[in-house]
Amino acid sequence: MAWSESESDNFAARHDDAQAGGTALILELLEDTRARLERLLPALPGEVTVVVHATPGELMLGQPAVALMRAATAPASRRYLVGWVARDRMDVLGPAALNARASGVEGSREMLRLAPAALYAQLAVAANGLAWPPPYRPVRALRAVRWAWLVLGGPAWLGGQTPHARAPIARRLREGNRPAFPPALGDAALLGGTILDLLTIERGRDAAVTLACAQPDDTGAREIIARAFDRDAADVERRWRAHLDRVTGREERDERLW
Repeated sequence: MAWSESESDNFAARHDDAQAGGTALILELLEDTRARLERLLPALPGEVTVVVHATPGELMLGQPAVALMRAATAPASRRYLVGWVARDRMDVLGPAALNARASGVEGSREMLRLAPAALYAQLAVAANGLAWPPPYRPVRALRAVRWAWLVLGGPAWLGGQTPHARAPIARRLREGNRPAFPPALGDAALLGGTILDLLTIERGRDAAVTLACAQPDDTGAREIIARAFDRDAADVERRWRAHLDRVTGREERDERLW
């Protein structure tokens, strides 16, 4: 397959000719996301290469880690795992393939449209803290698994996906075991951002941005969350689970039952 190239001010894209129009949309989204994050974060990556793939098979051939990550991800959020990041590179499905993956539920199409923004936000967070991948070297990769709720959930929130995640969150709460707090790897991308969403409500956007870029320390994730909320971790967990019920409407349905 012959590759073509497209550029914007801060991104250089590689794609096949059929992806030219969709690539232009991705570059526009990424430039808008970069401009927004520039107002929130101290540092941003330099020029980023964006590789746009026409099909999921092509993406997984270029980035085999995507298949492994999907296997580790809860079914409710697997359809939204549509890319991968390296130090200064993103691989992502093109808009046509993203659109084809959307389900009929509210917010699905918007979450997929914003997937490139969340991937770029992952690079932006990494640019502000050397403890997080990319690159996914062994030590960083193991750390990323332990802190996946922040590594993946923070960028999902910064990229704008979290407000559109009501339906897949509702599905996740119906399926499987009760989610861990903070969310484990399988729930990280879908539920991690809801902690930042709740923090924004309770303590403001700046507090949530600070947590999104927080670095791991010996006190552990629950203690970092407790400090961010200025509450006991058990109290934050109770409030987070109530927040999930509000987001999905479960709380309202329970009230009507009574």
